[in-house]
Amino acid sequence: MNAVKRLQALAFAERSHISGLVLSSVMIGLSILAQAYLIVDIVDRIFLKDESFEAVIPALLWLVVALLVRALFGYVSGRIGASLSEKAKQTLRLQLLDRYATSPVESSLTGQSGKKVSVFMDAVDEVDAYFSQYWPQVIQTSIIPLLILVVVFSQHWISGVIMMVTAPFIPLFFIIIGIATQKKSEEQMEKMNQFSGKFLDVLQGLTTLKLYNRTEQEAIAIEKSSLDFRDATMIVLKTAFLSGLMLEFISMLSTGVVALEVALQMVVWENLTFFSGFLILVLAPEYYLAIKDLGSAFHTGRGSMGAADRIFEVLDAPDDRTQWGTKSLDSRTPDLELEDISFEYAGGRFALQPLSGRISSGTHLALVGASGSGKTTVLNVISGLLQVKSGRVLVDGEPLHTFGESAWYGNIAYISQNPYLFAGTLADNISLGEAADERELQEAVEAAGLSEVIAHLPNGIWTELGEGGFGLSGGERQRLALARAFFKRPGILLFDEPTTGLDLKTERIVRRSIDELSKDATLITVAHRLHTIKEADTIWFMDDGKRIAEGTHEALLAVPEYAELFALQKGVSR
Repeated sequence: MNAVKRLQALAFAERSHISGLVLSSVMIGLSILAQAYLIVDIVDRIFLKDESFEAVIPALLWLVVALLVRALFGYVSGRIGASLSEKAKQTLRLQLLDRYATSPVESSLTGQSGKKVSVFMDAVDEVDAYFSQYWPQVIQTSIIPLLILVVVFSQHWISGVIMMVTAPFIPLFFIIIGIATQKKSEEQMEKMNQFSGKFLDVLQGLTTLKLYNRTEQEAIAIEKSSLDFRDATMIVLKTAFLSGLMLEFISMLSTGVVALEVALQMVVWENLTFFSGFLILVLAPEYYLAIKDLGSAFHTGRGSMGAADRIFEVLDAPDDRTQWGTKSLDSRTPDLELEDISFEYAGGRFALQPLSGRISSGTHLALVGASGSGKTTVLNVISGLLQVKSGRVLVDGEPLHTFGESAWYGNIAYISQNPYLFAGTLADNISLGEAADERELQEAVEAAGLSEVIAHLPNGIWTELGEGGFGLSGGERQRLALARAFFKRPGILLFDEPTTGLDLKTERIVRRSIDELSKDATLITVAHRLHTIKEADTIWFMDDGKRIAEGTHEALLAVPEYAELFALQKGVSR
């Protein structure tokens, strides 16, 4: 289904809005006819029949009513169109949000964030005109010209035929222009996406660019990208202005032909009365105006197609999202088992070889090995963020994805080396939108060792943080992430070595918090510092996507590779 049909489906899904637009169009059409009839009647009675002004006052009052009705239903039509647009945009944004939120981790981290934001915000806003302007005008043009033609044919059939013959030239022209507009609009949307993506990338990496003295070069690149977007926008506007000019010319020419025919009939052949001729002349501009307005709206609607294509390109991407079941967890700390699981990243960058193993309830498993050995991949598979290529992750003997997504993620906490903090208060970042009183938040803060830090903040736990946790050090961010886990109190804890890069004092605070948090939970840790996992119940030693050994720390010291890695970290040469 192409973009046009899918946008039409969105519009027709709102039946009440379409019905409202039809009713408004009928009332506008009837008010136009009443307005034309009353104007002609008043002129005819005063100038040809020499009636007094007092005699036409009732007609003037009815004319005011007709004008008010037309204005009222014109406003109503516009409001219904705006509401229809809001509903459609809300539907599209919810679909995009669902797609972004449920995409696998690997695909969600690819591409530029700026382009995704541009599709979610700018591209969806670009389709506004299709629903708020194009559809109301389509319905009006389907009704108003027909009502006018019925009246014109009742007065003089030749004028009606002329109007019918000349009318198709207007839609024919705006279809030709609209096709060209859509192509230019697609180019403009692509330029805007490129500009948005480039600008956000540079903004996020501004510190790095400054330190490496690359700001001037990137400024030039941004300028070029913005100028390309400007040029594409100007081309679209030029096409729009050209379209408007030609539509005005064609409608004016068509009105002139009708006026010439009416004049000949009235003056030369005397086959037409003043009342009928004048009524036709008053209605002819309204007839062509409705069709011309459709031309302008059609141009605007075709301009939305470029944005719609970008939206549906995202929505139509291969759906490799994980399908979750509905089961509930019977235990906070279920037994976990990996049954010949394997995984491969796109492009063959890395492959996790078939891996089996059991993680008993309440135990501590540590994953160790060199960088790129597959530790974090195993953690992501266990968490359910990555869907295995083969094999199964079992939870109390049941496949992981037969459980409800909320049930599973409501019972785990995943703390990485770089936990993401949102722009907002510390309290918001700890609760992540969940309802909580200040006492619960303070308990989580104390357990994570953040009390001293918060005591020095101007507004305590309600202090606003910048995007990405700007204003906090690396250790403070890690402790805030731990506070999230203490607030949640999950049964399964996943740690991707949260102490990496921390000073010794902060590391001790974090380690103490982890020990406290894991007393009644299953703990799975990715470890880079082997001394931090000496007490683990089981250690899996990974290398190049394979587990080459498992056991306790003392047992693995008999494995040469493990012993060498441990010795290197202690600073002992072999």
